[in-house]
Amino acid sequence: MAKEFTAILHQEDETYIAHCPEIDIVSQGESIEEAKENLKEAIELFMEHAPDEEKKRRIHSDILVTTVTA
Repeated sequence: MAKEFTAILHQEDETYIAHCPEIDIVSQGESIEEAKENLKEAIELFMEHAPDEEKKRRIHSDILVTTVTA
């Protein structure tokens, strides 16, 4: 069954960086869509190949995304 993960993206020069905070995986791409697709692939590979103990250690379901004013 597919699980929904958070993707946080930002641009560095000509590259988009995509981060999944639930499992602390990062990927990149030349466009937002490419960065998202690459992150999706990285997450799928992690979920498919990581040992159960590694998944238990890294998967965090209590992610809160908010803003601050400074």
